[in-house]
Amino acid sequence: MNNLTKFIILKPANEVFEAFVDPSKIGNFWFSSSSERWEQGKTVTLRYDEYDAQVRIEVLEVEVNKKIVFQWGVNGEGHMVTISLKESDNTGTIIEVNEEGFNENDDQLISQLIDNKEGWVYMLTCLKGYLEFGVNKLRAGLVK
Repeated sequence: MNNLTKFIILKPANEVFEAFVDPSKIGNFWFSSSSERWEQGKTVTLRYDEYDAQVRIEVLEVEVNKKIVFQWGVNGEGHMVTISLKESDNTGTIIEVNEEGFNENDDQLISQLIDNKEGWVYMLTCLKGYLEFGVNKLRAGLVK
């Protein structure tokens, strides 16, 4: 089972792409830091300083300015995420985040899907604020 989230960012695909893969930019909208540039075959450590947490991702596929595929965790333990970018005629870039790997038989499936959707919508909102308006103080504002 998967969970798809879509947004439009009023910037070209190359700017949206670089916001994810460039370690100096990701801290402006999502994680506090990224250990290195996201490239196919790399394992990257992402940190949330506010929560004293970190996660490792395996970058499975990169198509410059078009697609990033990664797996949460290492050794195939977590969900697979595909971030797709498509430039729209003079209106910016349509970004789709598709996360796969939810267990349909899990009693907590609905709450997991809702929580997951909330996270992606929040991250994409922060990305939009950062790229379109230069706001880079939103990402750590969500409190659960």
